[in-house]
Amino acid sequence: MEEGLIEESESANACTDEAAPALIAVHPTESSVVVAVGSELRVFDLRGDSAVSPLDDLGGPHHSASIRAVSFSSDGELFASAGDDKIIKIWKTDSWNCIRTVQSEKKVSAVSISQDSQYVTFADKFGVVWIVSLKEDRDTKAVPILGHYCSIITSMKFSPDGKFIATADRDYKIRITVFPRNALKGAHEIQSFCLGHTDFVSCLAFVCSQDQSKGLLLSGGGDLTVRLWDYISGSLLFTCALADEAGNLEASEIEENDKRAVTNICASSDGSLIAIAVQSFNGVMLLSCDLLAKTVSFVKNVSMEKSYIPTSLALVSSKERLWTVMGASNLTSSDLTNNNQQLLTRVRIISFLRKDPLDSCSRDSALLEDSEVPGGEKLLMQLQGCLDAAAQEAAFAAAAAAVRTSLQNMMIKKQYSVERRELRKRNRNDKKIKS
Repeated sequence: MEEGLIEESESANACTDEAAPALIAVHPTESSVVVAVGSELRVFDLRGDSAVSPLDDLGGPHHSASIRAVSFSSDGELFASAGDDKIIKIWKTDSWNCIRTVQSEKKVSAVSISQDSQYVTFADKFGVVWIVSLKEDRDTKAVPILGHYCSIITSMKFSPDGKFIATADRDYKIRITVFPRNALKGAHEIQSFCLGHTDFVSCLAFVCSQDQSKGLLLSGGGDLTVRLWDYISGSLLFTCALADEAGNLEASEIEENDKRAVTNICASSDGSLIAIAVQSFNGVMLLSCDLLAKTVSFVKNVSMEKSYIPTSLALVSSKERLWTVMGASNLTSSDLTNNNQQLLTRVRIISFLRKDPLDSCSRDSALLEDSEVPGGEKLLMQLQGCLDAAAQEAAFAAAAAAVRTSLQNMMIKKQYSVERRELRKRNRNDKKIKS
């Protein structure tokens, strides 16, 4: 009887779709902007000042479940999207046509494109990193190249020189792997482990100055710190603890007993400007990184309206603009008809103006009004859903709660009794006797 109840509970939990946060990605030259929410890819071409509908002329399936990871290539010519439908799609950004659809065995948690745009790597929730070559035949399947031993991979980035791939997981680890010339045969050489976080690692970003090809690595996580690493040796260079800054936030901005965490990080190419999103904080925190002194320091909080808690960030160094989005895959407006259900998002942009043209660290920040956003009303109509202004605060408060719960469920390990653990093992699909 007890076993039947547990099985029923497990089955019910498995069928529950948790909210996926809305994601934003910006072309390296800011020629286009993409918002992913639920299974939708919303694209706006800033150069052509028009909305774009991604097409799949190959007849492959479009995303049918929440998109969990997106990435532009370093040259901006390719874009990859992946998620809970176990599908990875690679798009050409000049036409926004899909050039490859790859099937994954498990749900995808991270995706990245190699610096030479020859490979796409993706990570699944079992901690395995897979790779597919864009040089090979269209039907070439993905092959596994490395693994994190059953720990969810939360972030994956290629180093600026393309020689290494950094992967972070839920179990506090950052692994630096040498990216081999023949990657399809596996990435077997581990360069280092960056160990120091005391809670899950949620995000990674590389920074390097113009005279450096290697640079340094930034990471953020559930211990509310941003850490700076020499990733070649695995040495921790500096820890920027943000508990004091988060503690200064108003009580209304952080819910009681809420686990605060760095959920997203992005940086200018020279590291002089770092933006982070903190769970339940309605705004972003700005930091700066001194690559010579190898330090990271807090600069300021940029607060937004109370109902706006960013779920994803994208920084375009050349334009000195930080793009942010808020939304969740299960947030729709009750005002919309059943024939016009649309997932809701909100896009806000912070512009940075240099006080001193010779000092890259000397900046003023300004939160742009909707009328000042590049692309204006056309862009906002494409990237955001329809939402009555009076309902905005309540709707996005619900989105923030849904995303927070989803993040906690993914990042914080569930605790099971011995009996329940053994039952879960017996009910694994690969352990069941096939009739």
